[in-house]
Amino acid sequence: MRGQWSLRLARAGDAEAMPEIERAAAVVFAGEPGIDPTVTRTPADFARLIRKGHSLVAHVGEVMAGFLVAEPFSRELHIWEMDVAPAYQRRGIGAGLVRAAMIDARNTGFRALTLTTFRDLAWNGPFYARLGFEELTAIDAHPRLAGELANEADDGLPADRRCAMICFLD
Repeated sequence: MRGQWSLRLARAGDAEAMPEIERAAAVVFAGEPGIDPTVTRTPADFARLIRKGHSLVAHVGEVMAGFLVAEPFSRELHIWEMDVAPAYQRRGIGAGLVRAAMIDARNTGFRALTLTTFRDLAWNGPFYARLGFEELTAIDAHPRLAGELANEADDGLPADRRCAMICFLD
């Protein structure tokens, strides 16, 4: 079964299935201090991002296995959320979603992909680093991402464990 999945641009109707995938994928955060894995975006939140035109879904057969939602900010495409349902993890779907977002961003004229994540969790910071993302150490030089990290801290996420990452596109 490894590798038997497909990717496509997300459609409006996909938004309904995304919160459940996000919730299921968040189970790995159970027990992490400052993280409530039951809090997800709403279908309306996902629909708004899908309308921006850069969100992707992965399917195994007819089942949505994962998704990536992104939003343009000037010359950067920001990944807000990428999740793969537990039953479909470890098949390359997450990496495939990120690589497809890179291709989309490059083809659309963006200069970089950005995101915020946990620097210390293997399936977060180190995962994105393997795909070419770098942690922004001079965060003050990037006010949008600095603001996003501040918003996350205000929402209760542990600021000392969060980071912003960027992947410059050729």
